[in-house]
Amino acid sequence: MQTRRYHHGDLRAALLTRAEETLREKGPAELSLRELARDLGVSHAAPSRHFKDKQALLDGLALLGFDRLGATLGASQEGVGSAFADRIDAFARAYVGFAGDNAELLDLMYSIKHDPSASEDLVNASQQLGILALAVITEGQRAGEVREGSVESIATPIFSTLHGFASLAVSGSLPEGAVESGLNDITAYVLRGCAPDARG
Repeated sequence: MQTRRYHHGDLRAALLTRAEETLREKGPAELSLRELARDLGVSHAAPSRHFKDKQALLDGLALLGFDRLGATLGASQEGVGSAFADRIDAFARAYVGFAGDNAELLDLMYSIKHDPSASEDLVNASQQLGILALAVITEGQRAGEVREGSVESIATPIFSTLHGFASLAVSGSLPEGAVESGLNDITAYVLRGCAPDARG
């Protein structure tokens, strides 16, 4: 690993960037504030001005991940039209794409957000994803494209299916080239589950 000398600028951002690189390369167990300081060429005490300990660093990484995922999912809804099918398909592809590009970060995000000691900022950031998903479902209900009922009860199986598929895709459990066709199947499955009840 090549040492990266740090001179001026935003040390907090530099620490998070290098920490994310280490997370991808070696996993969370190998993250160390002292090692990050050495990589960046600053004193071993310098990181403590931004992160009091390793847990604070992990929280910062998770918060960064939730902010990035929220921006990715939000951007996926731009220019796709108002049809629920199009919106949920774009949402699914953006989520699975993020998972593929940020597998280690996503694992960290979800492990930390359930920690009783998770910061208020982290909890709020994680909840923003749910708010976005609920908005897509609510608009689908208003348009008559999604069945009636509790929005939360509709969202839970959608997210469980999507997250499960993303986990399979990231772990390499799916056959080569199966992610694209699998996403089409996931969207079709979700649409069937959300379809308005047939009226006799």
